[in-house]
Amino acid sequence: MYKIAITTGDPNGIGAEITIKALNKLDLPEDRVLLVSNKKILDFYGRLNRNYEIIEIPYQARILPGQIDKDAGEFSFKSVKKACEIKPRAIVTAPVAKNALYLAGHKFNGQTEILQKYLAHDSQLAEMLFVAGNFRVLLLTRHVALKDVQLTKSMVVEKVLNLKDFFVEKLGIIEPEFALCGFNPHAGEDGILGREEIDILIPAAEELRAKGVNITNPLPADTLFIKALKYDCCIANYHDQGLIPIKTIAGDKTVNMTIGLDIIRTSPGHGTAFDIAGKNIADETGMIEAIKAVL
Repeated sequence: MYKIAITTGDPNGIGAEITIKALNKLDLPEDRVLLVSNKKILDFYGRLNRNYEIIEIPYQARILPGQIDKDAGEFSFKSVKKACEIKPRAIVTAPVAKNALYLAGHKFNGQTEILQKYLAHDSQLAEMLFVAGNFRVLLLTRHVALKDVQLTKSMVVEKVLNLKDFFVEKLGIIEPEFALCGFNPHAGEDGILGREEIDILIPAAEELRAKGVNITNPLPADTLFIKALKYDCCIANYHDQGLIPIKTIAGDKTVNMTIGLDIIRTSPGHGTAFDIAGKNIADETGMIEAIKAVL
């Protein structure tokens, strides 16, 4: 199927609103878009300028803007699962609430993990890449408590090799340059501030270079991002290490991109924004960028 499948996220968040606003601004032809949503939800938050095809996901519950709700979590999950099943050219997802997913019994820490479950085959791994123009950040670990972040040499090697494959096969960048963030302050200061660099990251970088990957040894993250655009991608060890700098610089233009699977998925870099849901004041910039990234 040629169409891009777009889910509208949590019915009580800003997902449907920003989807409608983004599609109306982009004014894409009807044969380019397939909405995986529910007409009642779409009508509640606005009106589309075009008659895009809709795959209906049942939703009998009340729409309660700003509220965390089990039914909304179930709808969010079913929407992403259906998008995986129809195997479109690409998937764009509006934000969901992890706590709503959990209330519905779906113990996923994000949509990336749902995509991994239903799209991965032959040992594929979904990777989380954040993109704002030529500023790109790969996360080695995703939604995990900071105290539980654990790295292994084999994990780092595997994820960076997957990243290189993406650059070569999807972006046409044959010899990408990667910068590896240190795990500890000042990249460990030769083991004084932690040994993850010595025991894990430097051996991983050495093995990757032996496999033909252009990657630095771990560099202090607090200064690395000042020169981030010198590299094709910065590789962060954990969530906030990578997302604070790119979102500070690019704001709503930051796109969350799932790579490593047969189908690329993009999403705005922000969440459900329950505090402004239903007020018709949500900024659709992130959704526009997410859709444009897969056109």
